[in-house]
Amino acid sequence: MPIEFKNYYNVLGVAPDASDAEIKKAYRKLAGKYHPDVAKDKTTAEEKFKELNEAHEVLGDPDKRRKYDELVANWNHPERQASRQNGGYGGFGGDPEEGSEFHFEGTGFSDFFEQFFGSRGRPSGGFGRPWEPGMGAGAVAQHGQDIEGDIVVTLAEVLHGSTRTIRLQRTDPRTGQSTLQTLQVRIPPGVREAQLIRLAGKGQEGVGGGDPGNLYLRVKFAKHPDFRVHDANLYYDLELSPWEAVMGATIHMPTLDGTVSLKIPPGTTAERQFRLPKKGLPTGDGTRGDLYAIVSIQVPSHLTPEEKVLWEQLAAKSTFNPRKTS
Repeated sequence: MPIEFKNYYNVLGVAPDASDAEIKKAYRKLAGKYHPDVAKDKTTAEEKFKELNEAHEVLGDPDKRRKYDELVANWNHPERQASRQNGGYGGFGGDPEEGSEFHFEGTGFSDFFEQFFGSRGRPSGGFGRPWEPGMGAGAVAQHGQDIEGDIVVTLAEVLHGSTRTIRLQRTDPRTGQSTLQTLQVRIPPGVREAQLIRLAGKGQEGVGGGDPGNLYLRVKFAKHPDFRVHDANLYYDLELSPWEAVMGATIHMPTLDGTVSLKIPPGTTAERQFRLPKKGLPTGDGTRGDLYAIVSIQVPSHLTPEEKVLWEQLAAKSTFNPRKTS
């Protein structure tokens, strides 16, 4: 079945030559709008948010972006068709020597991503030899092959856990026949990036009475518009105006548990960190990591005539000199 091409640049609304900073800014703006936690239309927002995450997963990674740009340049070239059909760019093409082909739905990634950037039912070992015509009941029992896929998990799911429904399509390359199976996947609270979630017996069928293999779903965290993740800790870029930094302020900032008030003391400088204890992700010992707000000071890029006059008056009266060494 032909795979629909995904134009990730269009998804983020940026040009193909956009800088890394422009891609990040576009993603944060759109993800903040469509994040399921804040959007009014949850169903539509969830699908859009998955699309944005997928685009950022590729364009926000230099290696994946390079690979994607090469793919774009060669997409309509006939000589590349065979490469794509045979699993080019890392896809799993369903070669009869490799057993059945597997496709996932509901994991948070499109077929396009799975084909070129994901695991896409990739074998992960345990199956020595696929079934071949003539292998009868007396064949040596062999354990079925384990397979792997990717699943996108939001930070809310990391915090609270969830149960996800995915669909697994198996296609026999010898006959072309497909079967579709619906599976329930439990996402445990505190799941880690790259952790494998095992679904026992949902892999390749065994041979000669052997047990079936397992399905392993590798966890990928959905990019969050506000937070960066490091272990169980979260990091938030806290943008302050010059007057908030100088005079102090009480600001409202997001956490995974809702909005909180944070008191900014007078004289706060850039890169200062404010620690919000136990506002991070679950740890292995039943507690939670911390949330760190890292200060950056933003200046206005445009001034009204009245604002310019006020800044000029401040410059004339202030004795502050940031370059003074003593």
